Amino acid sequence: MNRYVLILAFCQGLIVTGNIMLVAITALIGQKISPSVSWITLPVATQCFGLLLATIPASLLMAKTGRRIGFTIGNSIGILGALLGWYALELSHFVLFCFATGLIGVGIGFATLYRFAAIEACPEKPSQAISMIMASGVIAAVIGPNLAIWIDHHFTSINYSATFLALAALYCLAIILLQFVRFQSVTLTTTAAPARKLSQIIKQSQFIIAVFVAMVSYTLMNLLMTATPLAMHRHGFDLAQSALVIEWHVLGMFLPSFFTGKLIEKIGQLNTMVFGTLLMVACVAINLLGISHIHFLAALFLLGVGWNFMFISATQMVTQSYQPAEKAKSQATNEFLVFSMVTISALGAGWLEAKIGWRSLNLASLAPLLITLILLLIRQFQIHKLQNREISH
Repeated sequence: MNRYVLILAFCQGLIVTGNIMLVAITALIGQKISPSVSWITLPVATQCFGLLLATIPASLLMAKTGRRIGFTIGNSIGILGALLGWYALELSHFVLFCFATGLIGVGIGFATLYRFAAIEACPEKPSQAISMIMASGVIAAVIGPNLAIWIDHHFTSINYSATFLALAALYCLAIILLQFVRFQSVTLTTTAAPARKLSQIIKQSQFIIAVFVAMVSYTLMNLLMTATPLAMHRHGFDLAQSALVIEWHVLGMFLPSFFTGKLIEKIGQLNTMVFGTLLMVACVAINLLGISHIHFLAALFLLGVGWNFMFISATQMVTQSYQPAEKAKSQATNEFLVFSMVTISALGAGWLEAKIGWRSLNLASLAPLLITLILLLIRQFQIHKLQNREISH
């Protein structure tokens, strides 16, 4: 595998490590300092909103200045947000903390483009390049929750604020590593071919299916992942227990990446998406069966694996729907659509878990999964019918 892909994977791993620390504690911080139960997950939502705001500008900026400058700017904004988050928690200032997580979200929004940068660094094996980027999360899955627990154990008196100093350090290290990556020049990625209108690109069935699957997988994953620590806390579990569940969830998200690329090559993108959807349905079923620690752990692990299969397949499929000259606007549209729904899920996770309960939240998650499964099966039937028609001619 290209050494530049490996460096990008390490940078992605640093970002994901920080994300997992945030997943483990942000909702709990909301419980401590939010003025109302309805606003518990507002810091998570503002983080997602910051990510959403960054999606289009990040893609367009990198089209103008290149990947290195773009990623460096994104990490710098993340550092600013992390330091502001530390200061806000020192003051127990909820509004300032929400603004800080918004800035962190902007930094993460830039980082979501690592997977596209990896494809550009290794165009001959796109699915394996994406998988390598995603596989970096395996290390993050172990380090992130345990780092959050260690910091909480040693700095309990300052209300998780030290975690944000550690987050700033991770982003600094990512900036340093980025300087060793040779990215494609801007001219090669923006003038290779004439560009179609965006409306033509997004009307393609390939683009629609890819974006829809990415939206459903990421939205439901984020919804259940964000609500789980709250549900566990409500049922008497402590931070260490919920952090272990998050650790296994993130392992599920990223561990399959070592073979997901080969799986897609063997059985195809649509079949991999179907498999991932069924795993997410299994996650919901386990959540409905009980609220023991093993139920939470097994369900979130399957949730992570299902997301991995769906999201990697969708990412590869969307890159096949546009030409090099259409890259910036196509990627920006994809990221905006996906993370707009993720933002809504983050904002609603705390309120839904508190108001309708854990069981009803899981039942509601079944509807979009069943719709996704039906659409994928219809798409498979259409492709199969088309192939048979071509063979007959």
